[in-house]
Amino acid sequence: MAAAEKATILVVDDTPKNIDILKGLLQDDYRIKVALNGVKALNIIESETPPDLVLLDVMMPEMDGFEVCKRSKENPKTAGIPIIFITAKSEIEDELHGFSLGAVDFIPKPFSPPVVEARVKTQIQLIQSKRSLE
Repeated sequence: MAAAEKATILVVDDTPKNIDILKGLLQDDYRIKVALNGVKALNIIESETPPDLVLLDVMMPEMDGFEVCKRSKENPKTAGIPIIFITAKSEIEDELHGFSLGAVDFIPKPFSPPVVEARVKTQIQLIQSKRSLE
């Protein structure tokens, strides 16, 4: 990722309002892709131009965020993409389960915009640092 090139973030949530809020919050600094369900999210994650980071809701119909995370981490091509869960689920067991599947962070809903911005920025900086060392 060149310095002038914006990182791409995939926002996955089955609630369009949440996607709109996150997109509005992040679109000035990042390219945003969106998915309203887990199946579409996996298609984007496994595409020729995968995102650099995924913001992933846990509770979605058909395929929940835990399953999306699990499948993306099982695929060697996409295993390195960091996933941050954004969820209303606040049980410690859910957080531990998400971390065991490979998530890098959890942000509780309702989310604080400065917290989202800070955690996304931290993960993007880590990605850029790692790539500069390769």
